[in-house]
Amino acid sequence: MNENGKVFFAKKGDENGLTESIYLNPQMANRHGFICGATGTGKSVTLKVLAESFSAMGVPTFFSDVKGDMAGIGKAGEDSEKMQERLTRFDIKDSFRYRGFPMTIYDIYGESGIPLRTTISEMGPQLLSQILELNDTQSDLLTVSFKIADDRNLLLYDTKDLKALLTHISDNAAEFKDDYGHIAPTSMATIIRAIVALEAEGADRFFGEPAIDIGDFFSLDGEGFGMVNVLASEALVNRPRLYSAFMLYLLSELFETMPEVGDQEKPKIVFFFDEAHLLFNNASKALLEKIEQVVKLIRSKGVGIFFVTQSPG
Repeated sequence: MNENGKVFFAKKGDENGLTESIYLNPQMANRHGFICGATGTGKSVTLKVLAESFSAMGVPTFFSDVKGDMAGIGKAGEDSEKMQERLTRFDIKDSFRYRGFPMTIYDIYGESGIPLRTTISEMGPQLLSQILELNDTQSDLLTVSFKIADDRNLLLYDTKDLKALLTHISDNAAEFKDDYGHIAPTSMATIIRAIVALEAEGADRFFGEPAIDIGDFFSLDGEGFGMVNVLASEALVNRPRLYSAFMLYLLSELFETMPEVGDQEKPKIVFFFDEAHLLFNNASKALLEKIEQVVKLIRSKGVGIFFVTQSPG
């Protein structure tokens, strides 16, 4: 759906039919976008068309597949009478051809694609507090625990490491009191129980080594088409805490690791956040501020973000 290096979006119509073409200029794609509508109105198709269009212009994309119906991007479509009618209606019959696009499927559970992992230390206390649904006091204690680990050069790889650290701090609270303040064992026990509950949702398979290499998302195929990176999320989306924190973690990693590039002719990568409302549901004020800051500033690093949801509020 590329024409003249732009993304063909629609045809403007009048009483005489469809006339003027409407395009998305790739230079504006890192200003971010918003796709919303009720079930069945075409959000997923719009996402697919955009992902394929960006891929064709050499821009990698990353999106979550919450319905399990996006893998078709990797295979060329088949012709049909209905499709021919549509191509004729939009006057793109001559320029359109069926083809598959380069695609890599990831799965944090390692069942439907390449496993995606990160360490507890990389995730950090703020996002982890969001996943664990901690209150302010418990979040502060988790932040203190991370500070203790940093001061002692302790790397936290997985949930077992974190539970061991919290148990050690709780058992030796008097030793840490002067430097880090009062540490309530009951609050520490509550945090540990929340971690155990998260492990039951599969988090023990997500946290660990080897950690995610963001650079893997930027690959091109032999024809110069951008990689379409798909996160298999059918199971993950049913665990909204883990889903939202993971997607926000990826966004934060991009923000922290990518250099400033200013305005480019096209973005370096485009992120699509499907079921985007899950990122904001029950989020703390501090987390919302972090999301807002990252989204505002990441465009200068050549990253475009599209939020996709049926809950625009």
